[in-house]
Amino acid sequence: MELKRVVVTGIGALTPIGNSALSYWEGLKKGVSGAAPITKFDASEFKTQFACEVKGFDPLDHFDRKEARKLDPFAHYAMVTADEAIQDSKLDLEKINLKRAGVIWGAGIGGIKTFQDEVGSFVTGNGTPRFNPFFIPKMILDIASGHISIKYGFRGPNYAAVSACASSTNALIDAFNLIRLGKADIMVSGGSEAAVTESGVGGFNALHALSTSNENPETASRPFDKTRNGFVLGEGGACIILEEYEHAKARGAKIYAELAGSGLSADAYHMTAPHPDGEGAMDAMSNALVDANMKPEEIDYINVHGTSTPLGDIAEVKAIERVFGDHAYKLNISSTKSMTGHLLGGAGAIEAAASILAVYHDIVPPTINHFEDDPEFDERLNFTFNKPQERTVNAALSNTFGFGGHNATVIFKKV
Repeated sequence: MELKRVVVTGIGALTPIGNSALSYWEGLKKGVSGAAPITKFDASEFKTQFACEVKGFDPLDHFDRKEARKLDPFAHYAMVTADEAIQDSKLDLEKINLKRAGVIWGAGIGGIKTFQDEVGSFVTGNGTPRFNPFFIPKMILDIASGHISIKYGFRGPNYAAVSACASSTNALIDAFNLIRLGKADIMVSGGSEAAVTESGVGGFNALHALSTSNENPETASRPFDKTRNGFVLGEGGACIILEEYEHAKARGAKIYAELAGSGLSADAYHMTAPHPDGEGAMDAMSNALVDANMKPEEIDYINVHGTSTPLGDIAEVKAIERVFGDHAYKLNISSTKSMTGHLLGGAGAIEAAASILAVYHDIVPPTINHFEDDPEFDERLNFTFNKPQERTVNAALSNTFGFGGHNATVIFKKV
């Protein structure tokens, strides 16, 4: 069968460097760091005392008090970004077939704050079983897609994707496939996470995964720098409206870019560490290129997973060099996690948004916080250090990799 084309017609974002898609993009171009001391709890006894928190966000600006209490913060972020994306797309809900409009959301953890608070209350309450009646529906991560569909009446496919830090890219890929197979006209997709909590920070500290540069948090996320020492935890999310191309054209929609192809793979190697030679990452990128019917030379920009960990950055670059060969030295590469931190299950969504906007505006956002070259990396590679670069971006590839060896890649191109 002939596969349908899929385009992006709306974007919403709530990030540590901007509370809308526009302010997020401006923050990326300016190279703003979202890292700062943690304000959500007293982190003074933790090994890591900083994170990339969403700033200036009050759920009561978006929900009434009763509704806000029924949602975990990760669902607040989902609902707010979905609303922005739907408004941006200018969808007329009275004119579209709601049975062919669906929602697929991604999160790696979901309602971790709700779980922490409820279990903590149980333990400190001498074991008395008094739980909030919304404990379970606040905690489960598929509830975000459920709430979005309930609010807007979307009756098409509806579920959550879970693959750790690749979750929201997996959500986008599933949404993409449903549309191109003709099973939906419009899909609301993306991801969110709200893991800047005692249990979130403490858990990643126990894994020795987080940077502990407490003296200079704003420069702690430094992908590809010789002195990198772990990732910086972030929070927030983004929503992308995917739409069948002819459907979008027929209603005169603004089109940001086309989602041209996707690739999936597994490392089949280790619970938390990447394959040292980037085998899984290489397969995901190669599969995406085949799916998009594109040659490596057609990619202009790679928004890398680039978490600022000693092993992960090296493995991803090895994979890029193997997939792209000499063209790797003509690419722009950047890690926007240097600015936003790592949003875990929400990372793929905000980085897809960055990739789409790079294609739309012909600007590559930078990798900030570069101080010292790492001899592990070929000096011919262009990591877009510290400043954005204007260039024609006909196609951008975005990588996300998750604990468990989950790898997901998407490619966006000009229409």
